[in-house]
Amino acid sequence: MPTTGDALNATQLDPRDGDAIAAWASSAQELIDAATTQAELRDAKSEVFGDRSALVLANRMIGKIDPKERAVAGQNLGGARKELNRVFEDRKALIDAQAQAEVLRSEGVDVTMPSQRVPVGSRHPLELLIGQIEDFFLSMGWQIGEGPEVEHEWFNFDALNFDADHPARQMQDTFYIDGTTVGGVDEGDASLVLRTHTSPVQSRALLEHGAPLYVAVPGKVFRSDALDATHTPVFHQIEGLAIDKGLTMADLKGTLDHFSRAMFGEEAKTRLRPSFFPFTEPSAEMDFWFPQKKGGPGWIEWGGCGMVNPNVLRAAGLDPDEYSGFAFGMGLERTLMLQHGISDMHDIVEGDLRFSRQFGLYGKGR
Repeated sequence: MPTTGDALNATQLDPRDGDAIAAWASSAQELIDAATTQAELRDAKSEVFGDRSALVLANRMIGKIDPKERAVAGQNLGGARKELNRVFEDRKALIDAQAQAEVLRSEGVDVTMPSQRVPVGSRHPLELLIGQIEDFFLSMGWQIGEGPEVEHEWFNFDALNFDADHPARQMQDTFYIDGTTVGGVDEGDASLVLRTHTSPVQSRALLEHGAPLYVAVPGKVFRSDALDATHTPVFHQIEGLAIDKGLTMADLKGTLDHFSRAMFGEEAKTRLRPSFFPFTEPSAEMDFWFPQKKGGPGWIEWGGCGMVNPNVLRAAGLDPDEYSGFAFGMGLERTLMLQHGISDMHDIVEGDLRFSRQFGLYGKGR
C-alpha cells in the first residue's frame, strides 16, 4: 500500500482547512484502493472511518470552533466522507465479487471427469424389519421394551414358571456363564445365562411399570443350536405382552391377525392350535395363512402364544383375579425368510454385503 494507516492519521485535521481535508481524503482513497482482500479492506475501513481516524477526530472539533465557521467545516468533512464512502462501497463490491468467483473456481466440480464410485451402505434387513415392527406396535400405543442379553436365571426361567428340572434349563439348550450352576442350584455365584428368549424383559417391565401394560420386545437371544439352513445359535425374537383387566383370547387373536397382515399382506390371517408353554395357560401354536407359500397358499407355523399364566402374574406382584393378559412370540429370522423367500439361514448371518445391498438403504415401511 502507498499509504499506511499510521501515516494517514499522523496529524490532526482542521475541519476548516479544505485543502488539507482534500489531501487527506486522497490518501485515504489510495489506502482503500490498495486493498486486495476482504481482510485488508476491513483494516482500511478501520483506519479511514474508525473512532481514532483523523476524519472522525476532525468532526468532533466542529463543536469547538467559531459558529460562523461551522458550516464550511461541515461541508468539508461531509463531502470527504461521502466520497470516501462511495469509494469504499465500490471497492468492497469488487473484492466480494472476486472472492465469490474464487470460491466457485476452487469448489467447482467437473462433472465430465471420470470418478470412482463409492457404494452406498445398507442397513441389515433384520434391522429394517425390527424398525418396521417397532413402528407397528408404537402405532397401536404399545411400548417398546429392552433388557440385558446376559440375564439372571430367575428372570429367564423362574419368573416365567419354568420348573427347576425343566429341560430348557439344561446345558444342551442354554448357555450358562462361567461360575454359575444349572437348574437354579447356586453354590455362591449368581446364576447368569445368555437369555434364551426376550420374555425376561416382560417380567422386568411388569415389575417396573406394573399394570396395565402393553409392551413389545424385539431383541437378540441365544440357544445351543447348530448353524444350519433353518437354525442359528444367535437369533432374534419379537415378543408381545398385554396385561389389563378383562383381556381374553379374542384380544390375542385380533392382535395376531392385525400383526400378520402388517407383516405379510392383507390376505394373511391366523389360527391357533392347542399347545403348552410354562408361562401361558391356555397356550397355542400360531399359524398364519400365507398366499405366497412355496407350492401354493397354505398355513405356516409362525410362533407361540397364549394367556399369561397366573403364576407369572403372581411373580410380578399382580393379582390374577384382577388382571389377565396375553403373550406371543415369534422369530424374526423366520419372518424375514418368509417375507422375502430366503431359503438358507446362512445368507442372513454370514455378513455378505451383497445380501444386504439388495434390500436397499431403507426397508419396507421405513
